[in-house]
Amino acid sequence: MDIDSRQSAYRGRFAPSPTGPLHAGSLVAALGSWLDARVHRGAWLVRIEDVDGPRCVAGAAAEILRQLAACGLVPDEVPWVQSQRGDAYATALTRLAEAGAAFPCACTRSEIDAAWAARGVVHRPGAERVYPGTCRDGLGGRPARAWRLRAEGVVDWCDRRLGPQRQDVAAAVGDFVLARADGLWAYQLAVVVDDAAQGVTDVVRGADLADNTPRQILLQRALGLPTPRHLHLPLVLGDDGQKLSKGNGARAIDTDQPLRELQAAGRVLGLPDLAAANPAQWLAAAWPAWAGIIAGFNPRPMP
Repeated sequence: MDIDSRQSAYRGRFAPSPTGPLHAGSLVAALGSWLDARVHRGAWLVRIEDVDGPRCVAGAAAEILRQLAACGLVPDEVPWVQSQRGDAYATALTRLAEAGAAFPCACTRSEIDAAWAARGVVHRPGAERVYPGTCRDGLGGRPARAWRLRAEGVVDWCDRRLGPQRQDVAAAVGDFVLARADGLWAYQLAVVVDDAAQGVTDVVRGADLADNTPRQILLQRALGLPTPRHLHLPLVLGDDGQKLSKGNGARAIDTDQPLRELQAAGRVLGLPDLAAANPAQWLAAAWPAWAGIIAGFNPRPMP
């Protein structure tokens, strides 16, 4: 069921992981999602995605909310925190398992690599490892380490900026993880469950997350949940040409200069230079300008 089939008010969200303070790249995503919600007279939510506890930094969530507020970006509802949502994820996994859509997996990463090596395939360090389906038909007496979704079928979807997209999830990713071997919930399951629970109609985020969308659509279908519309934004790149991150020189945004930071983020989004004395004035001028930008997007669905 696509979200367009429902008569729902627009609800967007910004969902940062608290692995550190906001930098220029994450501010672009926050601003883009905020502008899109304002243009559509909808609600803008903030969700703290801290399911990957070992990567989270103490105090980062509070700092992110402070940085957003300094830039005039204040959520319309109390922020959700994923680490408090484990029961909802467990319920969703149980539904998937009972329907035969999810299965337990005993494989380690080295065993997955060995299975591919036996077929003459060697993965580069850091490359995506397509799951070879080893445990699809049972564990062979071994204990379960993780849970995976049975990834079947080609997913067609249309991004509001990037246009028609297609991915054979089974070939590109394979049966992907829902519950990790270390006992943590996987991002894909958590984000799908929470988007549905919060009534999110539009996902506006960085283009680096576009390849996650087909997996999330498969999960939404398996759980009988609506699929939001998607808009993937341009990225801020580091000096090495890769997505800006703490690992390649990203600095925390300067909340003593919020107007300057907003202007820089606006340029990445394609906004014109806007005269303003403070963040509130700039934001008031920015969302009508954003309306003009998105009016120029004309994606056509996949035939």
